[in-house]
Amino acid sequence: MQRLLDRVAIVTGAGQGIGKSLALRLAAEGCDVATVDVNGVGAEQVAAEVERAGRRALACAVDVTSATRVEAMVDQVINCLGRVDILINNAGVIKADFITEVAEETWDRIMAVNLKGCFLCIRAVARHMCARRSGRIINVSSKSGKRGGLWLAAYSASKSGLLGLTQSVALDLAPYGITVNAVCPGNVFETPMWRELDQQYAVKLGIPPEQVRARYVEKIPLGRAAALDDVANVVTFLCSDEASYLTGQAINITGGQEMR
Repeated sequence: MQRLLDRVAIVTGAGQGIGKSLALRLAAEGCDVATVDVNGVGAEQVAAEVERAGRRALACAVDVTSATRVEAMVDQVINCLGRVDILINNAGVIKADFITEVAEETWDRIMAVNLKGCFLCIRAVARHMCARRSGRIINVSSKSGKRGGLWLAAYSASKSGLLGLTQSVALDLAPYGITVNAVCPGNVFETPMWRELDQQYAVKLGIPPEQVRARYVEKIPLGRAAALDDVANVVTFLCSDEASYLTGQAINITGGQEMR
């Protein structure tokens, strides 16, 4: 049974990794999907996969830190796909540095993509959702947004800020029947972002990337890293009618590593 039949979703950062997985899962659940990514080629490739799954797709090459580009993207989605039922804010960047080595431009870029970009997308979509008095917004935060991460000051701060944004917007939009929630994945090794982080930590620690991963897995009570499907399962639920009474929540997908 397709739980999201004929709904329209926007997924940012859809060109690879978690975003790609979410776009394809939503298509499998019956959604038409706008694949949004700063990498237009990646957005096009995932849109083609959505269409092969039998759903309509729209690829949008967009930098989510630009208000004008985001507004234009939402207008384009509405014009082409009819409406917006679901927004998945997934676009994100990361870099590991000891606090004294964090460049100002690195801090600004991470905050711009991970936090400002989510705000801009929510603001643009909320105007449409409020008029329709329905909608689902899911923000992809992180375990590091709840407990911090070694050498991840900028990333952790951005993801923690996203949780505050989630709760505040959930209050704003509740009278309109719109739910706003966050998911907080732990270690999702099946993504380009994590492979890049592996390399950064390997260099800093002086060990091979596979040993970096082993150290992370040792800390997970369920004994394994998160799979892409683990994230997609929770996000799909939050998009569905079954989650209509959940809003302002930040759900951990960490195998027990984070429990608050």
